[in-house]
Amino acid sequence: MKTLFYNARLIDPEAGTDTPGWLLAEGGRVLDRGSGEAPRAEKVVDCGGKCLAPGIVDIGVKVCEPGERHKESYRSAGLAAAAGGVTTMVTRPDTMPAIDSPETLEFVARRAQEAADVTVLAMAALTKGREGREMTEISFLMDAGAVAFTDCDHVVTDTKVLTRALTYARSLGALVIAHPQEPVLSAGASATSGKFSSLKGLPAVSPMAERMGLDRDIALIEMTKARYHADQITASRALPALERAKNNGFDVTAGTSIHHLTLNELDVADYRTFFKVKPPLRSEEDRMAVVEAVREGLIDTISSMHTPQDEESKRLPFEEAASGAVALETLLPAAMRLYHSGDLSLPQLFKALALNPAKRLGLESGRLGKGAPADLVLFDPDKPFIMDRETLRSKSKNTPFDGQRMQGRVLATYVGGECVFAE
Repeated sequence: MKTLFYNARLIDPEAGTDTPGWLLAEGGRVLDRGSGEAPRAEKVVDCGGKCLAPGIVDIGVKVCEPGERHKESYRSAGLAAAAGGVTTMVTRPDTMPAIDSPETLEFVARRAQEAADVTVLAMAALTKGREGREMTEISFLMDAGAVAFTDCDHVVTDTKVLTRALTYARSLGALVIAHPQEPVLSAGASATSGKFSSLKGLPAVSPMAERMGLDRDIALIEMTKARYHADQITASRALPALERAKNNGFDVTAGTSIHHLTLNELDVADYRTFFKVKPPLRSEEDRMAVVEAVREGLIDTISSMHTPQDEESKRLPFEEAASGAVALETLLPAAMRLYHSGDLSLPQLFKALALNPAKRLGLESGRLGKGAPADLVLFDPDKPFIMDRETLRSKSKNTPFDGQRMQGRVLATYVGGECVFAE
């Protein structure tokens, strides 16, 4: 059956355009699009002049199955993703136990297929148990469906182990995703070093720790020629190293989180633990430098870094509280802050939210071109609302945006042309 989306504002990150028009989908694919008279179709969706864009491809979502299902399940994460315009979740392996074997990977893939209405792709651990001592069976895990390999925030300190893993990944064409951070400097830190952390008496880490971690990784990439993606670049001091690596022709990309693009260290205020993330929130100067890097294309992707934590792990003194925030549903409204402030256009935003993540993982999605999957999000970039964390579909409610005025609402989400969420 053909579905026509008409009276839409088409956001095309591939062409870099924001134009009125229509889009025709059939069999889960984009059949055609244009700006003139719309063709006939069995099913017609009036977009009401609102924005129609490729569905978000979110790299780095934590779903707490297996081990901590009370924090987030594939069912609740799938509902949150659909409500947030995320059509593809790329999940992290930092579960209990870690996703480090084909059996565990097959279990989560089965659970995701049963419970979630959106596409779920899994990453696997780079080392067994994410302990940094012995690399996983990368080849077997790729056969089982792993799209990338990462130890998440457990930085591999043994350079020889990491070199072997990168060399093996290179031979298989596997993508390695790393958390650039010097682990000894950053151990125990809950804020970025500076006047604010000193006044608050918080254990802090210099942004230079990120630069040092990235420098080491880039040196190993130069040696092994592996495919590499830095999960979060959040500090201005890391940007020159990233730029040099790209200019030298290394297969390197980088991402950042929506929280580091829209919040800064002062938001922690009176020890508000919902603002405790990893790496810690940076200065306003760092935030603006990272926004500029996204605009220039130096930073390729924006992700939610969705990390559910229960009340017990957040209602603690700031130093002891768990890091992380939920963001599947707040990703797009938070990104609209960058649009309304004039920092990024909608095509630039969706290039980082959808097109670039899809390209890095070799997916067909993230586009509005003919033949692309009909994974779409219909949203109103101007609709105001006050965020109430109790309305979130995630099991955990640890959002830093609770009570804040936001602008931008998802009206409907389509996966393969099928509506999986409607406001």
